[in-house]
Amino acid sequence: MPDVIIPGPAGRIEGKYTPGKAENAPVALILHAHPRGGGHMDTPVSLMMYEVFKQRGFAVLRFNFRGVGRSQGVYEQGLGELSDGATALDWMQAHNANAPYCWVAGHSFGAWIGMQLLMRRPEIAGFISVSPPTNMYDFTFLAPCPASGLVAHGEADVIVPHDDMEKVMSKVRAQKGIDIKRQIIPGAGHLFSNHVEPLQTAIDDYLDIRLVELDNPKPKISKR
Repeated sequence: MPDVIIPGPAGRIEGKYTPGKAENAPVALILHAHPRGGGHMDTPVSLMMYEVFKQRGFAVLRFNFRGVGRSQGVYEQGLGELSDGATALDWMQAHNANAPYCWVAGHSFGAWIGMQLLMRRPEIAGFISVSPPTNMYDFTFLAPCPASGLVAHGEADVIVPHDDMEKVMSKVRAQKGIDIKRQIIPGAGHLFSNHVEPLQTAIDDYLDIRLVELDNPKPKISKR
């Protein structure tokens, strides 16, 4: 798990990177929670998602947004952090030119950034959004959502109540054939303290199904 320094729009971006197990491995980008709320690339949720994709053979990168850890710059209300995410994804793709597709996985603020990347980058084939802050940020940009993914939320989340997430995400339009699965993790709060294991199980179960679909796409039936 080598340390990497990526040239970013606000200076260096500090990250951790593991190459894929195959030359044509897919890539995954992990996005941490809010920099002002103690979020960084080594929180339990970020580490868990990193390991999940690593164990599945992905080339995987997690990094600190600007102003966190050894990443240069200062917090910029999401605009700069979105630029950091795009730069990190560019770096991943430059090092994995044969990757067939990409996933983004984010926690809270990182989920919001990840879903914005999803709308801008057609190579992103799937997403994991943990505790998306639907009561803090506007998610209407998902119009329509271009890729299937999992939204996992804590039942006992008092920062972003799961009812609020359900209300917002249930209204998100998706392209034809795209499905946004929503799963509530019993007893879990916003940070998933003492509930990382059931969250990991939910993510693994979802990936077991989705990755088979991506790696074995159904043939298109031609119309005559």
